[in-house]
Order: sequence, then C-alpha cells, then structure tokens
Amino acid sequence: MKKRVVILGSTGSIGRSTLEVVANQQDEFEVAGLACCENARLLSEQISRFNPRLACIWREDLADSVAFGAARRLTGREGMRALVASDADIVVNALPGSIGLEPTVEALKSRKILGLANKESLVMAGRLISGLTRRDGAVLLPIDSEHSALYQLLQGVDRNEVAGLVITASGGPFRDHSQEELEKVTSEQALRHPTWQMGRKVTIDSATLMNKGLEVIEARWLFGMEAEKISVLVHPESIIHGIVHFIDGALSAYLAYPDMKIPIAFALNGGQRREIPFGRVDLADRVRLTFYKPDTVRFPALRLAYEALAAGDGALITLNVANEIAASAFLDGRIGFTDIPRLVGEALARHPSVKEIEDLDTVWEIQGWAQAFMKALLRED
Repeated sequence: MKKRVVILGSTGSIGRSTLEVVANQQDEFEVAGLACCENARLLSEQISRFNPRLACIWREDLADSVAFGAARRLTGREGMRALVASDADIVVNALPGSIGLEPTVEALKSRKILGLANKESLVMAGRLISGLTRRDGAVLLPIDSEHSALYQLLQGVDRNEVAGLVITASGGPFRDHSQEELEKVTSEQALRHPTWQMGRKVTIDSATLMNKGLEVIEARWLFGMEAEKISVLVHPESIIHGIVHFIDGALSAYLAYPDMKIPIAFALNGGQRREIPFGRVDLADRVRLTFYKPDTVRFPALRLAYEALAAGDGALITLNVANEIAASAFLDGRIGFTDIPRLVGEALARHPSVKEIEDLDTVWEIQGWAQAFMKALLRED
C-alpha cells in the first residue's frame, strides 16, 4: 500500500520540494492532506494536481479563495489538528514560525513518522519534544540538510566515541561585508541567498547567521549533545553539510549536492535511501572545499543563540520570538539589518528566567511576554 503523506506548509519551498519527491515516487506515496498559511492560489493548484482528501488554510478569511474541489475544507488551528489526526502515515511539518509547534507535538503523540523542517518546534520546546521522541513508536526525522547529515553520520555510532558535531553554513550573502556595509544592507539584498532557494524569513535568518544559531539549538535537542560540543563552520560551497568529530581525532563528513529534496526523500522513506534524480556531486568539478570560522562580532546572532542555550528554556523562547518579530520588521523596512540582533539581544537581557519547560502552556505564556516586549521595543525605536 502507498504511504499517506500530509504536508503542512505545502506552498513554501520545503513543501514544494516534498511534492516533487512524492511525484517522483508515485508508486510509494500518495498525498493525503495539504496545508498552508495564506497562499490560496498555489494551494488550489496543488489540490487540483494531487487530489488530497483534506486541505487546510491557516487564515480563515482566505478560505473562500481556495478551490478545495473534492478535498474536505479545513481552516485555522483546528484544521491543522484534523490533518495531523487523520490516518496519514507521515506528517511533513514545514510550517513557518511558531504555528508549527503544536502540529509537531500532536504528530509525535499520535506516533506518526514526522519529517520536521519547522525550526521553531525544537527551539521553543526542545525539552518537551525530545521527551516525546523517547516514547515507543514516535519517529522524528529531521529535514534540514545539516541535521539530516548529522543524523545519518551518527547512525550506529557509540555516542561515547563522539567528541563533537559541526554544522556548516554558507555564510550568507554578506560574509565578506564590513560592519559599515552591513548597516546599509536592504531587504532586497538580504533575500538574495548565494546557494539555497528558501522562504523570506529563513533567508533573512541565513543572512544574519541566526539560522545557524537556531540549528545549533535544534542539534542540542535532536542529538542530546551539549552546546559546547556543537560548532559552526562557514563552508561557502555548501557541499559538506555536517561533520562528526571522534575522540581519537578522526572525523566523518557528509557530502551532498545542495538540494533539499535529498534530505526530504531520506525522511519520507523512513530513513532509507532510494534512487532519486535530484542532483549528484562530481568531486572532479568541485575540488575546492573551503572552511573558516564564523565572525560573531559582525554576526552576533550566532553568539546570542549560544547565550540563550546557556540561559535556559525561557531564553530560547524569547530568542525565537524576538528574532521572528525583528526579521519581519526588517522586511517591512521599519528597522535596519544590524538592528535585528541588537533588538534580539535586548529581549534576551530581560527574558523570563525559566530554566526547564516541559509543557505548552508555559511556552505560550513566555511567547506572549516576548511578543508584547518586542512590540513595545519597536514602538520606542
């Protein structure tokens, strides 16, 4: 029987790539449900092509703009819950922002295979989610290229032999910019990523290096590794996605063409490899592989992520919310590029000091505090 797949965030870059993988393996998968935040036009096209039984748009005011066809019409939070609670075998969570947290929790509780691309889930509630993954039948497969790489490298490895993990970064479009140049960066420039085609918010995070900070936090919870053993290397070619250092000085690296469909296919197939036509690395054409340490003076967002990890779960929620709001304000032209980490730092300096959080109610409470603080801060600026 074909495996039934629900895709949350189907109109975003990860969602569209997931549908390409499904279309390439039509004998293996069928689309059981689709959901997006607000792109009614593209969701309608996807419904027409893939004929899901369920379809959901988060924004209820846009529901009349969606051509649901034979799909059951769903909206908002309850619609997302219905998708996750359906008889799907696999849930791919590629929703942007904190709205993806609750579906992550529900998918794990219902013991479905969860392909996770929603960073906010692990950043805001990593302790809760890591607890859920230890339940019998709960399966979480990371879809980020870096975490998929590390997941694969660590299979069958005695964790006592691991000295540390390395997450690679392209360095974004401004890795060679001076501080003065960074202060003049426009949103149009920041959205031109040199390697990956991604959504607007994650592209801004990549430009500030906050994306790598969030990935360090994710890795801490995914692999049970302390922050001081997780490092970041800038690797402009984006061919090596993850490295494992061993206690004897050896290291193991994962190389792949920079195409998100490769880790997506690995996750959809339950951690098994299948032949896919989405890209090959030819080392004869890509002999040069370069690395250097990130500059946390010009790009302080990465440093802030480590500080939040050290401060506790309340700081992690504050970091995530403050960054979401600051990145949105930059895209709207209300603040400058270098104001993003500055404002996040101000929020972290006043975050609710809660070390360990294992319930969603407390997560939402601190999220509300951080949202109110950032709105007041932006009014002052």
